[in-house]
Amino acid sequence: MEEVEVVVAHHERATLRVGDVFLKIDADQTRTDVEVEAMAMAPIPTPEVLWRKPPVLALAALPGTALGRLGEPSTASPAAWAATGAAARMLHDAPLPPWPGRSLDEIASLLDGECEWLVTSGVLPADLVTRNRRVAEAALRPWTPVFTHGDLQITHVFIDGDEITGVIDWSEASQGDALYDLATLTLGHEEHLGDVVAGYGTDVDLDVIRAWWSLRSLLAVRWLVEHGFDPSSPGCEVDVLRSRM
Repeated sequence: MEEVEVVVAHHERATLRVGDVFLKIDADQTRTDVEVEAMAMAPIPTPEVLWRKPPVLALAALPGTALGRLGEPSTASPAAWAATGAAARMLHDAPLPPWPGRSLDEIASLLDGECEWLVTSGVLPADLVTRNRRVAEAALRPWTPVFTHGDLQITHVFIDGDEITGVIDWSEASQGDALYDLATLTLGHEEHLGDVVAGYGTDVDLDVIRAWWSLRSLLAVRWLVEHGFDPSSPGCEVDVLRSRM
């Protein structure tokens, strides 16, 4: 009998692995709707949908291994990072999904609220929050919407050698800023930004990517704390914020 592996679990959703099948259980079926539709639209490899019986979505496992993990050195080759950048460009050049993402005003409001909470709760020093809030301002500018993955973490990209075998976890896909995807991909792995940009194949504003590193990390800390994760682990979000100092 195959063992059941708990990949991730918190009060919003859980992912289990049984052999070569991933079972995703989500309390919010609109996220699953987005995931299934986005995977069908994406021009890059995605997991095969085996079946769906709400609240469970069954997906086939992708071959290969993750590009890396936040807080750990990536053993993937520069060519694999570049291939990931090329896949991101292919996605961003695809037709837009029909649903919008967060507006600039929504993101700015969220950022203000999270920064206030981080300071008043004492989770982070005020000077660290203030400095990163200033850095994050560069991301809060108009952009041309593209088809974004929305959560393009390195754990969501699978490779075999130098080739991309697929991208998972599409529930945050939407119209959005291309540089947000590139920033999410390289968060905590600044040393691979050059490889990703080379694969992406066009000039990008590196200051905006760095701004998204600060913004994403500021927005993530409370969620991580409240869901049982540690954003202060070496190489993770708090270290990213400190590196901006």
